[in-house]
Amino acid sequence: MASSCRCLTKTTPHFHSHFHPIIAFYSSLVFSLLFFQLIHAIPRSSTIPNVADTTTTNFELYKIRAHLRKLNRPYLKTIKSSGGDIIDCVPSHLQPAFDHPLLKGQNPLDEPERPRGYNITGENEMKVKEIILSQEWRQSGEECPKGSIPIRRTRKEDVIRADSIARFGMKPVIRRSSTGTGHEHAVGYVVGQQYYGAKGSLNVWAPKVATSTEFSLSQLWLLSGSFSSGDDLNTIEAGWQVSPQLYGDERPRFFTYWTNDAYQATGCYNLYCVGFVQTNNKIALGAAISPTSVYDDRQYDITILVWKDPKHGHWWLEFCPGILVGYWPSFLFAHLGAHATMVQFGGEVVNTHPYGAHSPTQMGSGHFSCEGPNRAAYFRNLQVVDWDNNLIPLPGPRLVADHPDCYDIRGGSSSEWGSYFYYGGPGRSTRCT
Repeated sequence: MASSCRCLTKTTPHFHSHFHPIIAFYSSLVFSLLFFQLIHAIPRSSTIPNVADTTTTNFELYKIRAHLRKLNRPYLKTIKSSGGDIIDCVPSHLQPAFDHPLLKGQNPLDEPERPRGYNITGENEMKVKEIILSQEWRQSGEECPKGSIPIRRTRKEDVIRADSIARFGMKPVIRRSSTGTGHEHAVGYVVGQQYYGAKGSLNVWAPKVATSTEFSLSQLWLLSGSFSSGDDLNTIEAGWQVSPQLYGDERPRFFTYWTNDAYQATGCYNLYCVGFVQTNNKIALGAAISPTSVYDDRQYDITILVWKDPKHGHWWLEFCPGILVGYWPSFLFAHLGAHATMVQFGGEVVNTHPYGAHSPTQMGSGHFSCEGPNRAAYFRNLQVVDWDNNLIPLPGPRLVADHPDCYDIRGGSSSEWGSYFYYGGPGRSTRCT
């Protein structure tokens, strides 16, 4: 089985568990993270109406339009996708990141040195065009001019769907309650060392999301900071997600996220705030990915690499072999400015307990891990970057699912897939109530 970004042939790797008594200690750290993700969102002022609310006042509309003027930048060209997205080709120096005082007047950095052990083969180079065209807006053959970057245009309806203007583009407001409402995960992780990057391949699905305030995503996380203080956690995140509240549909989309304070007031998805610096004119953050994997048929996967540039210290993002997307400046972070102390791969959903029961929102393919190849979602060829900028195999990832009757995980290793795991589930079912 070739390690490519596209078609996966059917195999049946041998499963074996990595669980160990020491998992109890490491799992406590992960569950601390999950707890803070449950409570991180603090209600803000500037509350705006639900999209179904017809009582939007003129003053509320004024605030929304003012926010749209801040988000949508002057552009050189506009491209409309078949699915309705509008992509604006914005001059690179006008992207949101360069509103930051430490970046004003600067230009995006040149390409950094990639980790040792990273190879772009001729076969992978042939796949680059296919991966670029997997973004729906590129399927017409148009692209943004050099010196510009593609930014998905934000519309009035996008902002109205958010919890508030202040929290638009941030993780949704989820309040901890007696019913256990919140974020649920099935992840593989390593912790306890200094990590300078992570890499993995994951297949892309279009899971069903039950309500507009829930989401389903698959991603990698780089984390550092305290899990106990409540506002000290730093994260860098990238993957694909289905989020009706953020995008207005149920199509999987390539995304990034970051926070410097456990999701409270800093950070955002994609380019919705000052932060991530995009350098690529062919990849749009938040753009729909098409096609997606088909149950018991062809599988489509993407490879994501995030690593810390040894020269400047910034965290770079690569989307499949050779496609540099951009970087998170190191000064955004209190702790990730140095290195990560935990790396996670896996799935996450928001469960709002609609109708008083567990949500039927799916994770991954919507099928449990035991269904295996061509049926369950996976991560494969998991690696981390060490202190000397070397890519090394993930050393025995711990596997944990906080609601295994709803979403589970099982893993193993093979010569072709390295460290891997299958994960996911249907949400509410006879097992999950």
